[in-house]
Amino acid sequence: MHGEVVAGRAGLQPARRVTNPSSKTALLMIPMIRLFSCFCLAIGTVLASLHAQPPTAEFDLLIKGGTVYDGTGGPPARVDGGITGDRIAAVGKLPGARPKKTIEAKGLAVAPGFINMLSWSTESLIEDGRSQSEIRQGVTTEIMGEGESMGPLNDRMKERFVSEQKDIKYAIEWSTLSEYLAYLEKRGVSPNVASFIGATTLREHAVGLEDKPATPAQLDEMRELVRREMAAGALGIGSSLIYAPAFYASTEELIELCKVAAEYQGKYISHLRSEGAQLLEALEELIRISREARIPAEVYHLKAAGQENWKKMDRALEMIEEARRDGLKITADMYLYPAAGTGLNACLPPSALQGGYEALFERLRNPEERRKIAEAVRTPTTEWENFYLATGSPERILVTGFKNEKLKPLTGKSLADVAKKRGTDPVDTIMDLMLEDGSRVDAIYFLMSEKNISKQLRKPWVSLGSDEASAAPEGVFLKANPHPRAFGNFARLLGKYVREEKTLTLAAAVHRVSGLPATNLGLDGRGFIKEGMFADIAIFDPAQVADRATFAKPHQYAVGMKHVFVNGVQVLADGEHTGAKPGRALAGPGKTD
Repeated sequence: MHGEVVAGRAGLQPARRVTNPSSKTALLMIPMIRLFSCFCLAIGTVLASLHAQPPTAEFDLLIKGGTVYDGTGGPPARVDGGITGDRIAAVGKLPGARPKKTIEAKGLAVAPGFINMLSWSTESLIEDGRSQSEIRQGVTTEIMGEGESMGPLNDRMKERFVSEQKDIKYAIEWSTLSEYLAYLEKRGVSPNVASFIGATTLREHAVGLEDKPATPAQLDEMRELVRREMAAGALGIGSSLIYAPAFYASTEELIELCKVAAEYQGKYISHLRSEGAQLLEALEELIRISREARIPAEVYHLKAAGQENWKKMDRALEMIEEARRDGLKITADMYLYPAAGTGLNACLPPSALQGGYEALFERLRNPEERRKIAEAVRTPTTEWENFYLATGSPERILVTGFKNEKLKPLTGKSLADVAKKRGTDPVDTIMDLMLEDGSRVDAIYFLMSEKNISKQLRKPWVSLGSDEASAAPEGVFLKANPHPRAFGNFARLLGKYVREEKTLTLAAAVHRVSGLPATNLGLDGRGFIKEGMFADIAIFDPAQVADRATFAKPHQYAVGMKHVFVNGVQVLADGEHTGAKPGRALAGPGKTD
């Protein structure tokens, strides 16, 4: 028996032949069925066409022919993207699109804009809102608040902030953290910005700079400050526990602050109390805070500092994965260099900084106090983090940033060279430089293992943070040497660790700097290339993207990033900054104000 072919909803199917019709009616039904089936096929074709192409194809921008990495970590796809206003309007094959502007992205990767989990652009964005070194790497959102945040501030704190300003000078026109973020947005910045509340800032606001426990009334004051800032959009609590006065806070104090943040879906993120001799104990403290406050927690710039501690990284990674299996949301971020960047204060015992820098300077002027501090720096201990001993040699410490113009010629030199030039002991040189500069003096410490960097990067719960301020090879930024991570951390991921060493696939790497941090932070509408998401987009050449900054010559832009969009506005075009500043102050999921 041969079948006749008719069109139906399921496609072309064989129709049954009427072999023994009982009446003429049955024969007449065949052409009617055919007609109805053809009509259904036509309607289905139209509906399918409408699904493939949005009802309106008049996009503001069409990104055509690129390979889209959508931020999920899944395989890429050769599809187009349509942008209307500040949103992604369509992703797919868009043959009938009629855009106002088209970017040909054939041969290029199209990714969600990158999220910097640890930015210190708090002041640099006031000086230059273009965020040049970050935008040129594809970073469209900068997250701040490692221990110290730009609010909440009282009058005493504002006076200190102004007195400690270095090359960048500015008036403090805000008091709360949310007011600061709104100030940046109004002033004009290219990237989006968001922030944690600094636990150090909360403590200074309520307790001061002294080494003493918070009273019940002071703890209540800190809790109330957390409530106000979380309701206004803060992301959670950020701590930096190796530094005074953060060092003075007890675990219990941090738990109480985090309990309040947890009520607003906040997170806890921490520079651990130790990244060296007490790394595992410090990590256990973070896990305890997460468990008891019932809050997700992240380790800032995960590392094992000091060669004798490198072997501890395996156990640290195991501890995080054990906690995750127990249901705790523990994550980490990192930068991709074997050197840390902080101040010479990281060489001094926290007790020396009790009362703040002015109190420290008074101690350094007192011969007996100075002798005690120097002895503490030279003595191995597990009670506090000593970066001077952790490096193993003053040759492995670079001085990179001063306030005092007379000291700026020393920028970029090793502590050993400076000590030799001055004819002083390296420990005395540390104290002399801080006293003469009236600051912590910025420094770089070579502390970490390249092997551990790769090992950490392979973990699917690790994202990236530069731990630096955005900069540019011009103007005031040339007065100090930043860590090269300011110019290269994200490009280094895509060049060195994806293309050259194949530590990660490109899809996985994009996920680590977009979808993963956006999800961890609860940033609504960010981190993915999907219809309806905000149009934060980075377009780059996977074969060319690379970092160029070095420790000797850090003021060098990364290469390979072609186009960058923030909230649908192009801020990088053919590798050059457009000058646009469409960045917004972003809020955490607990915002109620």
